[in-house]
Amino acid sequence: MTAAQRHRVTVIPGDGVGPEVTRSAVRVIEAAGVAVDWEEAEAGAEVFRRGDSSGVPSETRDSIERTRVVLKGPLETPIGFGEKSANVTLRKLFETYANVRPARELPGVPTRYAGEGVDMVIVRENVEDLYAGIEHMQTPDVGQCLKIISRKGSEKVIRYAFELARREGRTKVTCATKANIMKLTEGLFKRVFEEMAPEYPEIEPEHLIIDNVAHQFAKAPAQFDIVVTTNLNGDIISDLASGLVGGLGFAASGNYGAEVAIFEAVHGSAPKYAGRDVINPTALILSAVMMLRHLGEHAAADTVENAVFVTLESGAAVTQDLARQTGGDIEHAASTTGYTDAVIANLGRRPANPPRGRGHVRPAQSPTPRPAWSYAADAYGRISRRLVGVDVMIESDLSVAVLAADLEAAAGPALRLETVTSRGTKIWPGEVVGDSVRWYTGRFVAPEGGVEPDEGEILALLGRIGARHRWTQVERLQAFDGQDGFTKAAGE
Repeated sequence: MTAAQRHRVTVIPGDGVGPEVTRSAVRVIEAAGVAVDWEEAEAGAEVFRRGDSSGVPSETRDSIERTRVVLKGPLETPIGFGEKSANVTLRKLFETYANVRPARELPGVPTRYAGEGVDMVIVRENVEDLYAGIEHMQTPDVGQCLKIISRKGSEKVIRYAFELARREGRTKVTCATKANIMKLTEGLFKRVFEEMAPEYPEIEPEHLIIDNVAHQFAKAPAQFDIVVTTNLNGDIISDLASGLVGGLGFAASGNYGAEVAIFEAVHGSAPKYAGRDVINPTALILSAVMMLRHLGEHAAADTVENAVFVTLESGAAVTQDLARQTGGDIEHAASTTGYTDAVIANLGRRPANPPRGRGHVRPAQSPTPRPAWSYAADAYGRISRRLVGVDVMIESDLSVAVLAADLEAAAGPALRLETVTSRGTKIWPGEVVGDSVRWYTGRFVAPEGGVEPDEGEILALLGRIGARHRWTQVERLQAFDGQDGFTKAAGE
């Protein structure tokens, strides 16, 4: 593409400081000579206030369907109440499954790791995990959130990470999981990574437990190249990574899918600074650089990125967050507008000491996932299944001994009560441990050597339990190709 070509982009100004940083990014893009037809759209707090529980109105969805590219300011997310995050909704609606967050040492930004060459990219799975947002109140005081990890979702983001490494000439991809504890969910992500790594023989694959990744980030962050991880892990460690290179004011990100890409700063809406013209717009300007590369405007992207580097290197226009870090004059720090003016004035210049490393050069092509054995239609159909039993979650004020006796009596001829657990710990048979939270799980399995229970027997079991107790949920216990598809409780 050339600078003469016009691009259509949906721009969502956002909440809080969003309109200010978005205006800065748009000004810089236009000053760099990129021709963009902007379609302004809404999402976030104002939409929620009007009664749209999604936070993303149909007009915004229509615009994104047309343009396929979004530049977005931060959106306000209520904490602990209200509807789902509009940020998460946008990512899920358009299946932008790869969240890409570079963390690179920047000139003029003091850090504890200056000179070590920190230059990594966090690739975070973006639509699954706990962020699927499937939550239930099991009782008035016990909440549950389902952690969803699929083989297909894992393969898509892991392949994206390897393709990105190949495209940029990076030599290592680190998979970060908590597979030592969550063996079926995080463990699946790890297994998919290990299955796919041989397809990229020139790239070193590495697996680390996520808490060790956090430890190593603090200890020696320059060892990392590309880190691929699950959604919640990625959200946390990408913020940690931004802290290594100056903070959220410098943290850019792109959300990539097969059809749509959404570019946004990592930081939030910071409502206490809204309208004061003091926020650092670097994060969204660098997100716009990622957007320009996505659009094929590589020369303009380089021009804008170099102008940011020159501005930071010179120290002539220092926003208040950077002034605090450097011990500078906060009272006379550059405004958002003044900093943006400085970046525009520096377009066409190059820094005297550019950052070490590659930075985030180009997005990987969003690959069409190749069928893996577990979801290719022919192989999927060959997986053997066996129903072992059911877990039934129950709300009760009874003592464990009385509850267990009742559940044993309810089991019937086709099933037997194997254990009663509380929050993942076995409390029957044997010693009762832990505090009661009025929520228990009875595990019912077929007797040793017995036949697989049928649907009628499971429904009859639930009817017998329901006649005496309030049950809140049932989970099927299945074995696939002879391997248990469920975990045991602590103490078993």
